[in-house]
Amino acid sequence: MCINTTTPRYLFHSTMQEQERKNMTTWKCCNLFVLIVLLLSAPFVISDSTQQRFYQCIQQYIDQSVPFSSAFFTPENSTTFNSILQSSAQNLRCLQASVSKPDLIFTPLTESHVQAAVVCAKQIGIHLRVRSGGHDYEGLSYISEIESPFVILDLSRLRAIDVNVQENTAWVQAGATIGELYYRISQKSKTHGFPAGLCPSLGVGGHITGGAYGPMMRKYGLGVDNAIDARIVDATGRVLDRTSMGEDLFWAIRGGGGASFGIILSWKLRLVPVPAIVSVFTVPKTLEQNGTKILHKWEQIADKINEDLFIRVIIQPVDGPQKGKRTIQTAYNALFLGRAERLLDVMNETFPELGLKRNDCLEMSWIQSVLYIGGYPTNTPPEVLLQGKSLFKSFFKAKSDFVRKPIGETGLEGLWKRLLEEDSPLIIWNPFGGMMAKISEFETPFPHREGVIYKIQYLTAWNNANDELEKKHYDWIRKLYKYMAAYASMMPREAYVNYRDLDLGKNKDNNPSFIEACSWGYKYFKDNFSKLVLVKTKVDPDNFFRHEQSIPTLLNMDQTKTRMIN
Repeated sequence: MCINTTTPRYLFHSTMQEQERKNMTTWKCCNLFVLIVLLLSAPFVISDSTQQRFYQCIQQYIDQSVPFSSAFFTPENSTTFNSILQSSAQNLRCLQASVSKPDLIFTPLTESHVQAAVVCAKQIGIHLRVRSGGHDYEGLSYISEIESPFVILDLSRLRAIDVNVQENTAWVQAGATIGELYYRISQKSKTHGFPAGLCPSLGVGGHITGGAYGPMMRKYGLGVDNAIDARIVDATGRVLDRTSMGEDLFWAIRGGGGASFGIILSWKLRLVPVPAIVSVFTVPKTLEQNGTKILHKWEQIADKINEDLFIRVIIQPVDGPQKGKRTIQTAYNALFLGRAERLLDVMNETFPELGLKRNDCLEMSWIQSVLYIGGYPTNTPPEVLLQGKSLFKSFFKAKSDFVRKPIGETGLEGLWKRLLEEDSPLIIWNPFGGMMAKISEFETPFPHREGVIYKIQYLTAWNNANDELEKKHYDWIRKLYKYMAAYASMMPREAYVNYRDLDLGKNKDNNPSFIEACSWGYKYFKDNFSKLVLVKTKVDPDNFFRHEQSIPTLLNMDQTKTRMIN
């Protein structure tokens, strides 16, 4: 969603103690005296039986040489609790008073804490929501419509990053942001990068589970296409890597959506080469500047131009030349993996209609381009990426589409009419092609590959918690989505899983039906949805990891439904 408009760090070292790389330690006995002392020393008053049972269970399963009492936050300590709850929430409508809140937030300090949380949630029968600290459009990592009470497992303290430029790899823990990863890579090398999100505040854990597209996707593919190993905690509390989890599960977590198969602890990522100098530009065009025809031309070449070039289009109403009247602006925001002179050659050959000039282009390092594309002001120091903060917090609703045929000028004119009816809409078109068209749609669960010209993100935002206001904006974006059905992909109408949209359908309880889940599952994953369900049934048959759009199992289906899958 990013557009141009000294917190503690838990550093990862290659000398990490071996005990943190092994599976959970066995049950540790604890006498009543020690239990009472620990409970009295906790930074909150445990008044709720669920909180108390969870806390007591955790301490029985972990190595108590690592203090953990400061990792618990309850509503009784409202200031600290709310601060943690709101820390990475980007969509303010998920924080309203009417929305369900967790009974407890647990911020594990080690992998073994995560293991203990899984074991204890199962043991005492409490629902677990997992948050790695990113955007989460529908807030499914920190709210629950389908069951209560629940606990949030917040991985924000697990943000270690170990970059190895000799091996062209990096291990990064799930609680780090993609901006932190970019920064750590840049500190080791000016000619290494990683192809993932445009917004630096994206949480690594969840971002990569959904695909992780970004401005180098046309050259190197998605983040998941460059994930070569992972460490997860499964539904039994075991820590697994790629070898021990097996290729089916490793396939499923690379694009199958977050919080369905296990808890991502860390990813091992393949770094990619980047030039020492890259080029960027942003060129706005309004309707009065021939904007409709230029955009239609972009539709025809966006997926076919040189794969070193990524040009997205940011579309929104702006003040027009006539006072009091708005028009539509299309801003062409680009990254080119090379110098400006070569960029101009590419543009003059394939997209001269934009009229790009040399003074439109800025040359900079790759890490500076991250800040530029992320919407930071010029001359912002790269260290800002360590803050992991989103530039965008609002009440909003988003949807997505994938386009396989150009919309054309008539369709665009209908789109402009509808955008001008809304207060503050935003649409972003991201081009595909290049490497994205060369990777099979079955290689990972992310299926939107060959034949996709571009992806659309629709967004409407408002500033106040007001039911009537919310309904107004929901109605508008749903009508817009209906209008765009004629121009979007069909059978299925595809959607991007990291732009979660509960309008597509949702699980109604903790034992979801495969048939019901198809309403959204095939939009996100196409034919890969069936395989995801089979993997889910194998690795989490009791459906421990679940939320409103988690992958269902086959265990509650009758034989007729099972035959439909086969």
